[in-house]
Amino acid sequence: MIYTLTLNTAIDMNIYCNDLKPNSVNRTSYTEYSPNGKAINVSIVLHKFNKASCALGFFGGFSGKYILDELAKMQIQTIPCLIDDITRINVFISNGKDEYKLVGKEPFVPDHKKTEMLTIIESLNNDSYLVISGSLPQNIEPEYFQSILKICQIKNIEIILDISHPILQDLLTYKPLLIKPNNDELTEIFGLTTETTKQVITALEYIHSKGAQNILLTMGSKGLYFSNGKNIWFCNSVFIKQLSSACAGDASLAAFLSEWLPAQSNYELAMKKASATGANVAESDGLGLLDKISHYINQLEVMQIK
Repeated sequence: MIYTLTLNTAIDMNIYCNDLKPNSVNRTSYTEYSPNGKAINVSIVLHKFNKASCALGFFGGFSGKYILDELAKMQIQTIPCLIDDITRINVFISNGKDEYKLVGKEPFVPDHKKTEMLTIIESLNNDSYLVISGSLPQNIEPEYFQSILKICQIKNIEIILDISHPILQDLLTYKPLLIKPNNDELTEIFGLTTETTKQVITALEYIHSKGAQNILLTMGSKGLYFSNGKNIWFCNSVFIKQLSSACAGDASLAAFLSEWLPAQSNYELAMKKASATGANVAESDGLGLLDKISHYINQLEVMQIK
């Protein structure tokens, strides 16, 4: 079973308008609402690829209920940890030229709910997978990740990490099965540059030396890389008209996992599917329809660079 954990769930509200003027009444053309949170997105996209998963997370208030109701409609299994504070709402406003991103304030998670979530993780099936993605809500310190990974070590649960916090460096000592940074995160967290192929190879080798077993490095329109510690492959990207970058990285990770797990093989198709899915999402509202993936896959190539 693939479990996904979103500590900071959200609703994404995508608003579209012809113009956006200050101190004026701005009329919107339409609005899209979607359950969100990085690992929530992973579960949704895995479901679209007919891969079962179970979504874990903190959910609170009317917005938390909305997310759980929507996941239930999709027939995605959930194990919620309910809190009193309201799950955040992120607002993305597009006027056809620019995108404005307003990320909601994180809810407060009391100590006893933090303990409850650890108990939930202790109850998960042994020898499974746990995808941990996204940011932290209020009152959850970065060291909480370590508490989770210690439980997973005991239960032989393989960890997949997609977090942008500096503690990612420390978490590599737990030897996660896969991490999915983007090029900006490699710079911000590790101080690594990825402007050239040589720099990418050096960066990936460095992260492997710190404990990561496998690395999926996404670079937006510049394509993506996958390294298993021995070899490194590159997959190009397709040209699209970007509508919103939100959710694209999460969808890419889910697409990759849908082909790569459980055998940890079929990397070429997994990379093409990840690149194609990320592009299809980036040109869509939210996660979109995911209806161009097969077409885009035919335009992509994977080459070994090491």
